[in-house]
Amino acid sequence: MNFQHDIVIVGAGLAGLQAAVECVGSADVAVVSKVFPTRSHSCAAQGGIAASIGNEEEDHWEWHMFDTTKGSDYLADQDAVEIMARDAPRVIYELEHMGVPFSRNAQGKIAQRNFGGHTRDYGKAPVKRACHASDRTGRVSMDTLYEQCVRHKIKFYPEHYVLSLIFDSGRCVGLVTCDLPTGELHFIAAKAVLLATGGCGRIYKTTSNSFATTGDGFNLAYQAGIPLEDMEFVQFHPTGIYPLGILVSEAARGEGGILRNGLGEQFMERYAPTVKDLAPRDIVSRAILTEIREGRGIDGKDYVHLDLTHLGEEKILKKLWEITSFVRIYLGIDPVREPVPVQPTCHYIMGGIPTDIDGRVLADESGTIAGGLYAAGECACVSVHGANRLGCNSLLDLLVFGRRSGMAMKEDISKYMHHLLSFDPLKIQEEKITGLLSREGAETPGELRRKMQSLMMEHCSSFRNEKGLRKGIEEIRSLKERYKDIRIKNKGKNFNYELMEAIELGHQLDISEVILVSALDRKESRGAHFREDFPARDDRNYLKHTLAFQTASGPEVKHKPVKVTRFQPQARRY
Repeated sequence: MNFQHDIVIVGAGLAGLQAAVECVGSADVAVVSKVFPTRSHSCAAQGGIAASIGNEEEDHWEWHMFDTTKGSDYLADQDAVEIMARDAPRVIYELEHMGVPFSRNAQGKIAQRNFGGHTRDYGKAPVKRACHASDRTGRVSMDTLYEQCVRHKIKFYPEHYVLSLIFDSGRCVGLVTCDLPTGELHFIAAKAVLLATGGCGRIYKTTSNSFATTGDGFNLAYQAGIPLEDMEFVQFHPTGIYPLGILVSEAARGEGGILRNGLGEQFMERYAPTVKDLAPRDIVSRAILTEIREGRGIDGKDYVHLDLTHLGEEKILKKLWEITSFVRIYLGIDPVREPVPVQPTCHYIMGGIPTDIDGRVLADESGTIAGGLYAAGECACVSVHGANRLGCNSLLDLLVFGRRSGMAMKEDISKYMHHLLSFDPLKIQEEKITGLLSREGAETPGELRRKMQSLMMEHCSSFRNEKGLRKGIEEIRSLKERYKDIRIKNKGKNFNYELMEAIELGHQLDISEVILVSALDRKESRGAHFREDFPARDDRNYLKHTLAFQTASGPEVKHKPVKVTRFQPQARRY
């Protein structure tokens, strides 16, 4: 079946919904999501949205820009960072006017709290910059924007899985989806397609990401000839609940939580003497793993404690209610009275589909625009996060560049008309699905996925080296060969999640290879990418973005320069 819209947005998280709301009244907009929209992973965001509104203490967008650039280990493009920092206060007030129930301070203003890496006066001391709704900021922001979409009667295609992007005459002109409840394939024509599909944390064994976060958008673009930028930079959040990986927000440390090792020491004093537990995530994650490596984990095990007990029951339940409920439910521990066992968990991908500051996808290292295709949110790389994202800049990125993508699409679609395709976009995908379902091989998707997740944790997590990366590449390519021999038991059409997970696994294997090859290419340590064989940052040779292109022999890495405007790279100390 065929459908037609001016703009089709893939992904119903905050970036996608913000873009949709921006386009209302100017275009016929549709949103495609492989889950019900309000189950999108943006709902899991706990901590807040960074903005220099200064409700608790003096703050300025220039300080926010500096912290973001420094936090990125100077790999972020500073023109994009400036746009984000300047626009942040508008984002907060617009959300407030839409109905987001932000927490309030004693003066009735939007409350703000500390978050890692956010400072005043260019690094002199922590600053309260995170605007929040208790510890459920993503949830209430999602609900608010979804209500706006429903109010404006935006068309949703829930539980539709995107199988391919369709290009014709050099432009993206739509996509093919599988309607999961029925198994029917649809071609949805569009003048503009926005990818807002989130990250790919599920390629790792331990992750805070939802089960739907499998990197589909990355690989849909990659298969269409678009390079992937800076994919070696994978953020491990320091405080995942041990051993599950479920997130304990940085808000816990922002409110005064302390990390302690097996000796009871507040060990972050050794690694970031100025900001201590409020250091950026890459620094805190490596500090935790170093303590564990050196035998100072709790009872010799591979976790440390997050101590909230000194905060008091009233503050914990008011400011950290959701976090507290998670720990009580999953571990049977009461954070009011006992410390919480934590270890680093895969959380966020700093790299992604390269775009300009308005979400237009860039097809090569020269900045050629891929007509009709846009990207925003975690699947995109503007790049405002560089080698390491600061907490509370994620939701801000989604909202700033989701809106800008919507504005760009509204402007661009006036130049184009829908046209008849020179081929049948459904036939190729029908043949692929038939081919997958007819396989009777010896391999199962679940077993291959578990092996992939384990090897990525072993060879390409917080600490890396050439030997491990080369072994990881060899093993992932072996899994890709074995993937050709998979077996799908469920041959039915309705709600065939086994088929969907098999397709997802194909995407995940490709993205894992890109991450490993990109990490091998970068022979330095910068932000979340730490090479034990190259422990120093090397601005002379690697102050540049990586671009991985798909070739018949695997990813080919090229480079493009970082945009430096206000802040020259300097030693990153906290």
